[in-house]
Amino acid sequence: MRYETVIGLEVHVELSTKSKAFCSCKNEFGSEVNTNCCPVCLGYPGALPVLNKKVVEYAVKAGLALNCDISLYSKTDRKNYFYPDLPKAYQISQDDMPICKNGFIEIEVDEEIKKIGITRIHIEEDAGKLLHGAGDEDYSLVDFNRAGVPLIEIVSEPDIRSPEEARLYLEKLKSILEYLEISDCKMQEGSLRCDANISLRPIDEEKFGVKSEIKNMNSMKSLERALEFEVKRQTEILLQGEEVAPETRRWDDAKSITIAMRAKDKTYDYRNFPEADLVPIVLEPEWIKEIKTNLPELPDFKRNRFVKQYGIPKYDASVLTLSKDLSVFFERCAKDYKNPKAVSNWVMGEVLRILKEREQEISNIKFPPEYLRELIDLIDEGLLNSSAAKLVFEEMFDTGKEPKTLLDKLGLKQISDEDAIGELVNEVLANNQESVEAYKNGKSNALKYLVGQAMKISKGKANPKMINSMLLERLED
Repeated sequence: MRYETVIGLEVHVELSTKSKAFCSCKNEFGSEVNTNCCPVCLGYPGALPVLNKKVVEYAVKAGLALNCDISLYSKTDRKNYFYPDLPKAYQISQDDMPICKNGFIEIEVDEEIKKIGITRIHIEEDAGKLLHGAGDEDYSLVDFNRAGVPLIEIVSEPDIRSPEEARLYLEKLKSILEYLEISDCKMQEGSLRCDANISLRPIDEEKFGVKSEIKNMNSMKSLERALEFEVKRQTEILLQGEEVAPETRRWDDAKSITIAMRAKDKTYDYRNFPEADLVPIVLEPEWIKEIKTNLPELPDFKRNRFVKQYGIPKYDASVLTLSKDLSVFFERCAKDYKNPKAVSNWVMGEVLRILKEREQEISNIKFPPEYLRELIDLIDEGLLNSSAAKLVFEEMFDTGKEPKTLLDKLGLKQISDEDAIGELVNEVLANNQESVEAYKNGKSNALKYLVGQAMKISKGKANPKMINSMLLERLED
């Protein structure tokens, strides 16, 4: 029997407001433990919360960008459960009346546009963070700096049909949120966290299968790999005539498996009821309209503009606009430049390569984007060949210095003088008679060998086009 995969994602997004959701404590990652705390976020009796207006604004921004209906009237609720890092023993959230609902995201799968529905977006506060003892140290400590940090939870419809689609959805969502500048979306710091619900059902059957929930994936790669494992695991269970157990699982990245954490054989009762210490959230249509008017250019619009304005392929534009910082870097290089495609090639090639190798973000680059354009000009002017240009680029990345300065410092200026190239070609032809004869006997690959020998003698400084042209001229003579 063949099965269809059904996936829905729940994404928690930490908002980058200056203060927390319901108090004036700093919303800041990496502070010394338990320093950004007050009676409100520590849950002291009698301490009253006050909703941060910026949290509401950011939630509305997300809703508008994700094509949601914005609720003019919503409320907050108490979601009750006990856990050591939840000081009040309840979380302020939104239950039956979320601030945004009925939205969607469009992703591109196999060159076709697919719409993934968004059920709801609601506001809530984060819990603290447990710090467990290492090895045999049997204790846990609690850092409450994160308690009360503002979140929005974005819940998708079960419209996702493969692990790849799940990754594409999360990549698109992350990109939109970064463009809105409402979260830094750093998954490694927990600013963007993803839970996935996955089940299998026979092809053409409408009823959903029994789902497993995978908690807290912290990278795109982990999400896709965890879901791929679950598809395989659940398929094997069903083909054996057994039933998938409803449970919560976690992803073990080192072992590349999901591991059962707890059963989900019944719905947990959070005993939600309205938060009595906070008034309902009532929004004015004019305020929502103002927010919508001031939304920034979003990834899809920017991608289409890049194709039209810079004449680059759609694929290039899709890569360059996935990250806001990358799109800004590219545009500063390409604006009013004669060859935007060359800029695109370098950004997608060498820039992304070195960032991946050094495990850095585009925002960490020391040199201004205009330096990359200057480097490409040096290649076009014949002062640098492509191999030497890559060496200059790496030095530019490390030092932040301009390419012309590094060209002189590294002694990589390309030899393009005809007399010097002529002498080099004569030397190569004289010392490689066997290859010369091979070329004249129809073995065209011998030419590549001769060019390579010339480049070797010149230590990579000779102009390869001039060498190739002059060698051909002498060989055909």
